[in-house]
Amino acid sequence: MTELASFLSADDLQSAGQGPLYVKLQQALAGAIRSGRLRSGDALPPERDLAEYASISRVTVRKAVDELVRQGILVRRHGSGTFVATPVEKVEQPLSRLTSFTEDMARRGRTSRAEWLERGLFTPSPDEMMMLGLAAGGRVARLERLRIADENPLAIERASISAEFLPDPEKVGNSLYAALEARGVRPIRAVQRISARNIKDNEARLLNVAPGSAGLTIERISYLPSGKVVELTRSLYRGDAYDFVAELTLG
Repeated sequence: MTELASFLSADDLQSAGQGPLYVKLQQALAGAIRSGRLRSGDALPPERDLAEYASISRVTVRKAVDELVRQGILVRRHGSGTFVATPVEKVEQPLSRLTSFTEDMARRGRTSRAEWLERGLFTPSPDEMMMLGLAAGGRVARLERLRIADENPLAIERASISAEFLPDPEKVGNSLYAALEARGVRPIRAVQRISARNIKDNEARLLNVAPGSAGLTIERISYLPSGKVVELTRSLYRGDAYDFVAELTLG
């Protein structure tokens, strides 16, 4: 219990304000994080240890921890435990510029990488056939990636591209647009549709956020100079990490 006493004392619980025990514990833990006694990446002790130390039930502990996870202050990692969340620097993304995630992060001086979730050639879905203008019997390259900047997962990208333009998706490196540019088929314009939704359980695990957290979905349809569609991408961004900005003029 010595480790617990280093960041959570009986006085913390008594002075944590009014309300039920779970609220007091929640406020005490949040106070330990704000003061630096619990730092980003630190593991929270097991619920049974917290319950025994604070002389409260594990149900009460779980309720307090659940609320801090919902607020993004703590994060649960399947099979590992509960940790103090790492603050994410918010990205302000202009909607008037057609760039890739890799280019966006490089322009900000941030290091980006991708973790591949799916990559290969597939039989297109009816939706992909219609959106990409594929002929019967055509193939589609699908690339699904977790996009990470400075080791923080920010987005899940799911791109569909005609095999005519990307016959070897396995050769795509960190930047899809660099691969398309190398083949002379980089898009020059795009139409984007943005909507809000809650992040589902499986997505939350990848993005290191609580299930039900706010997310932004973006559907991007990109075009070649000829007007032909080259890319259909549906992405899910962390709502706490992105602001999309559009400049408006009178005219």
